[in-house]
Amino acid sequence: MEEMYLKAFEALPHSSTCRLIDFDKADVVPGFVSKTFFLIVAGTKPWLTMKVELHPLINIARPEYCGIEVVACQQGIGLPQTAPYHVALDITHLLGTKGIEVIGASNRKQFNVP
Repeated sequence: MEEMYLKAFEALPHSSTCRLIDFDKADVVPGFVSKTFFLIVAGTKPWLTMKVELHPLINIARPEYCGIEVVACQQGIGLPQTAPYHVALDITHLLGTKGIEVIGASNRKQFNVP
C-alpha cells in the first residue's frame, strides 16, 4: 500500500461505536497445516451486546511485529453488563519479520512466530 492511500484512510472520521478493549489471555497456536498459525484472544467485554473482533493494523512495509487490535463494537440497544469473549484469527499471512503484537486498550503482548 502506498503512503498517500494510508494518509487518506487515516483522515476519515472515527467510528463512534467501536473501541479498543483489553484482553486477559492471548496465545498463538499452530494450525493443522504446516506453517499456519492462529491467534486466540480471550477476555471480558464491558457490554454483553458488544461484538469483539481482531483487526490487523495497516502497514506500508512489513514491520518486525504486525499489530493486531482487539476491537469491540456496539450496535443497537446496549446492555452494560460484562461478559466473557473468545475470538480467533488466522495470522498465517499477517506475520511481521519476527511475529505479531496483540494490542488492547491498555495492554500489549508480543509473540515471536517462526
